[in-house]
Formats: sequence, structure tokens, C-alpha cells
Amino acid sequence: MATGRTHRPATRSRGIPEATVARLPLYLRALTALSERSVPTVSSEELAAAAGVNSAKLRKDFSYLGSYGTRGVGYDVEYLVYQISRELGLTQDWPVVIVGIGNLGAALANYGGFASRGFRVAALIDADPAMAGKPVAGIPVQHTDELESIITDNGVSIGVIATPAGAAQQVCDRLVAAGVTSILNFAPTVLSVPDGVDVRKVDLSIELQILAFHEQRKAGEEAGATAAADSAAVPAAPRTDSATDQGPDGDVPAVMPA
Repeated sequence: MATGRTHRPATRSRGIPEATVARLPLYLRALTALSERSVPTVSSEELAAAAGVNSAKLRKDFSYLGSYGTRGVGYDVEYLVYQISRELGLTQDWPVVIVGIGNLGAALANYGGFASRGFRVAALIDADPAMAGKPVAGIPVQHTDELESIITDNGVSIGVIATPAGAAQQVCDRLVAAGVTSILNFAPTVLSVPDGVDVRKVDLSIELQILAFHEQRKAGEEAGATAAADSAAVPAAPRTDSATDQGPDGDVPAVMPA
């Protein structure tokens, strides 16, 4: 069976833009849902809506894959699933190690979507000696002392870091030195890696902060709209005109207020 060590995705060598590569998993997820419902074909508009992009961008992305839909018919769902899976390198086995088996690491280990998407959790690794040998998701946790041999024995090229921030860089350095060339980082820190190593960062707190910004902005817009509406509902004060309100001598109001 092929492993991540000996096979690399063909996207870069074929000149597919990184922005397009980032959208391919969105298309694949939408197509997989269609396939599970036995939908044979899909139009670019329908697929774009399901993936959350516009149809012109979708057609441009698919042109990089050499895939063009049939006018009046659309795209063949099963063929696109295969084509995108192949382009992403998901038609082969990718062994993955997860380092840091705390709450987050354990949750990742229990995630059932890895196997169905071409990834196999080859090992769970933690620095706590008390964790060694304990099964998580049916896989016994191994100590970090064995990290290098685990990577070599399993041909691992993808590592997942779910450690505290203070330990992440050291773990990253060891993974890279052992031959890992792609890292998914869940630790709340920026990792420094050499050329040729890809890092994807997942920071849930940052995503929540961005959502908080949008919520605050929406609240401000709603408050502004409410204030404008209240202002419009207040009757305007009567207009005073000095030419008509003054008396014949020009200095005493013709009508005094009550």
C-alpha cells in the first residue's frame, strides 16, 4: 500500500493555484454528499452553491483539472469525486501521527472522518509517561521518546500537533528532523519550519475572535439604525422666521409665548 513518504500530490507540479487547491476539499465535500444521495450529475450553479463559491470561480477551478461539464447536463458527480480525490492525493493511504493527547488530541483521535478521507492515524504520542499504553480511540498512546522511530517505521509525512504552545516548536523540530514534511498545527503559536515543510494552522480562538468582531459590528449597525429611526420619529421643532415673528418695530415678538 502506498504511503505518504513515497507519494506527493501533483497539484504544485501542474501549476494549480493555491487558492484553487484550498477550494478543492469544499467541492469534494459537496460532491460526496451528492454521491451518497445517488445524484448522477450536477450543474456548476448547484455545486457552487453547495460549496459556497460562485459558479464562475468553480468553472475556472475545474479548468485547472482539465474537467469541463457538458452543456445542458452538468458534471458527472462520481467522476469529479475521483478526479478531485486523485488531485488531492486521497486515493492512497496517508499515515498520520497526532502529538499531544490531551482533550483536543483525544478528540482528534476519535474523529471518524480521517479514515473515510484517505488518512490513517498511525500513532498517538504524548510526553506524559502516565499516558503511555493507555488506549485512545482504540490506539495505545506512545511516549514522545519513541517519536522518531514511530515516524520511520510507519513512513509518516504528516504530523498533527495538539500540544500546549510552549512545547509545540520543539515537537515540530523533532517531527521535521524525523522526516515529516507537512504539519497541521492546533497549538496556539506560530511554528518556524524550513523550506519544503508545509504548515496549516488551526486556531479556534482566533476564529471565535473574528466572529466576535462581526457580531460587534452588526450590533453597532443595528444600534445606529435604531437611533436613526428614533430620531426620524421625533416631530421637528416649529420653524421660527425672524421676518414674521418680530413686531412692527422689529425688536419685539408679535406673539409672546404663553
